[in-house]
Amino acid sequence: MRAPLAERVRPQSLDEVIGQEHLTGPGSILRRTLATGELPSMILWGPPGTGKTTLATVLAGMARRSFFPLSAISAGVKEIREVIAAAAAAEGGVLFIDEIHRFHKGQQDALLGAVEKGIVTLIGATTENPSFEVNSALLSRCQVFVLKPLTAEGQGELLRLAMARDEWLRKAAPVLHETGALLQLSGGDGRKLLNLFELAVLSAPTRPPEVNDLLVQEVAQQKVALYDKQGEQHYDIISAFIKSIRGSDPNAAVYWLARMMEGGEDVRFIARRLLILASEDIGNANPNALLLANATFDAVDRIGWPEARIILSQCAIYLASSPKSNASYKAIDAALADVRLHGDLPVPLPIRNAPTRLMKDLSYGKDYQYAHDFDQAFAAMEFLPAQISGSCYYLPSSNPREEELRRFLRERWKQKYGY
Repeated sequence: MRAPLAERVRPQSLDEVIGQEHLTGPGSILRRTLATGELPSMILWGPPGTGKTTLATVLAGMARRSFFPLSAISAGVKEIREVIAAAAAAEGGVLFIDEIHRFHKGQQDALLGAVEKGIVTLIGATTENPSFEVNSALLSRCQVFVLKPLTAEGQGELLRLAMARDEWLRKAAPVLHETGALLQLSGGDGRKLLNLFELAVLSAPTRPPEVNDLLVQEVAQQKVALYDKQGEQHYDIISAFIKSIRGSDPNAAVYWLARMMEGGEDVRFIARRLLILASEDIGNANPNALLLANATFDAVDRIGWPEARIILSQCAIYLASSPKSNASYKAIDAALADVRLHGDLPVPLPIRNAPTRLMKDLSYGKDYQYAHDFDQAFAAMEFLPAQISGSCYYLPSSNPREEELRRFLRERWKQKYGY
């Protein structure tokens, strides 16, 4: 029986490991460590299919240590002690524990003595944050290395390597027309990518096998929203999303948000666009919009998928349902246009800073009227350079909140700005 493709093309050296160059590339920490002849105990933390087991196997081989694998799903304290005894008999070795986060405190404590005395080098693999899932005593004896999901480029490289290296694939000679569904369904998981590709090759009705998105989706029995995060569709969908919110349509906004989510869009990119929109398209019509958008940005950055979808949905619906104003956006652009037109106009003397006697003698700050000394904390003095006096950049929109601002400004500046 043939082993799965992911197993058949498993890397045998650091040079063959794809997607973790920050750990395995030239001059990386693991290469420098191996060059000293030492191999420290470590926790490999990363999503499924990023090479944690592979990396542990490669490191043990390069360090010329015996390799003792255990799965935290099935192993207990008895099995741990048996492996430690075997490692001691072999004068040390690498104890690899997959899904170490599943070990309870007692099982983790059973490792401490052997790790501390150097009887075994522990390599634990986990998909969970080791700060919460590995007890502090054991964690303090290990270095933590973070593995990243494979990028689209890394997944493409993995497919090319598999087709070149695997004997069965070379004989089958598949023609790979599209990779969108393969990449989307695997989600950066190299093992899932290779095994899905092998299944598609096996299922292809043509010879040589022709693999395209439709075949992959049929094989996986899952329809996916194919979404090019670097291409035209990326810009079209984010444009539709923003324009739906600007147009006060929460239903369309949530739909386009869902399209981006299914396409694997970066949550920070979506949150950043919401933050910009809250000021550009809502502004002072509802100042709380900016506060919520900023809180959304902070929250999704900390939480990530899948929970971030709820926070993004709440924010998008709120912004779409808010009154709209682009008055602040237009105001700063109009002011910038005058700055570029008129250059560096001098600051009027009354509102210049006057920290020294010389500046005061030159009339810096002279005739300045301190607003709080006047009724309603307002003094009708000139704040703009003389050449552009009376220029009105901010024109409040006709929403309830900015109508209040208009009334406030009209009471004070009607003669100058015509509010």
